[in-house]
Amino acid sequence: MKISNRLGKLRQRMAEKEIEAVLISQPENRPYLSGFSGSSGLLLITQESTILATDFRYVEQAERQALGYDIFNTKGDIEGWFPELIDGLNIRRLGFESDHLNFDMYHRLSNILDDAEPQTRLVPITGLVGPIRAVKEPEEIGLITQAVAISDAALGKVALEIQVGMTEEEVAWEIEKALHDNGSQPLPFDVIVASGPNAALPHAKPSRRAIQQSEPIVIDIGARIQCYCSDLSRTIYLGTTDDTFKKVYRAVLEAQMAAIANTTEGMTGAQADGLAREVIGKANYGYNFGHGLGHGLGLAPHEKPYLSPNSEDALVNNMVFTIEPGIYISGWGGVRIEDTVIMENGRIRVLSQAQKMEV
Repeated sequence: MKISNRLGKLRQRMAEKEIEAVLISQPENRPYLSGFSGSSGLLLITQESTILATDFRYVEQAERQALGYDIFNTKGDIEGWFPELIDGLNIRRLGFESDHLNFDMYHRLSNILDDAEPQTRLVPITGLVGPIRAVKEPEEIGLITQAVAISDAALGKVALEIQVGMTEEEVAWEIEKALHDNGSQPLPFDVIVASGPNAALPHAKPSRRAIQQSEPIVIDIGARIQCYCSDLSRTIYLGTTDDTFKKVYRAVLEAQMAAIANTTEGMTGAQADGLAREVIGKANYGYNFGHGLGHGLGLAPHEKPYLSPNSEDALVNNMVFTIEPGIYISGWGGVRIEDTVIMENGRIRVLSQAQKMEV
């Protein structure tokens, strides 16, 4: 992966924002721009310099991973070392990730910079790195594809073992074990297993509720390989499906297929979302589809692009994202079907291969 290419794109965006330097604090942006995988540190990037500031726990790791970076060993409170970090860099406008840096740190940095020479102004910046990360490089696509295969295999194995009487927590634990057995690193998010009425909660946590005959079971899982994530949802049903389940499931599946077949390069996230929302609306479940159609995947399980009713994110080749319509009915349950997909040659190619129900 070409860190230098990423930095070049970042510096171009910095010039457009008219900032001499940017302070990177967002956890996923640090490894993306430096190769450093430690859990603590700040990147200071100017048009000429790349500096990684971290404490003694990570200095040796940073020297090994962040090639091309100057490593700055932070000692004590930020008031003691930050002036030295920026000394001599002649920064007048310092961008910071305002959607990540908390107010306390902003306040402390402001006080430090009030005394700096030359006078340095903090400039809040959003969306500086996200659009760069959204378009994946071949190596990133390869890692996500591996993570997708792990999710497919884990769900395929455990789905065959689910029985009436097992609790949601038991199923979730079997899935987590299968994900790790198939090679996943720490999971990108907690496994969701939601049965019966619990399936009406899109982000339900597994409980001790026993799974019963003839009810929907929503399962949402992800795997991680070298920090890159997958995301997969399936809805299963033990026993003979009834008319309500068939109607809801078919509406969700048809909505997903419509979005996959008709989303093309250049569409916005809102336009893609509308393709699925129209199908669900015609089935008279529009009110019950309360979340967006999907989201980007990469170093984070949710990142750009976003596919939702108000999203202006443009969908372009080599973006990886999810297509996950759902219908949720209070007191009954829900259905969600989610695949990880890639925009390729102007069309969507589905990466997920886990089996879907036939109803």
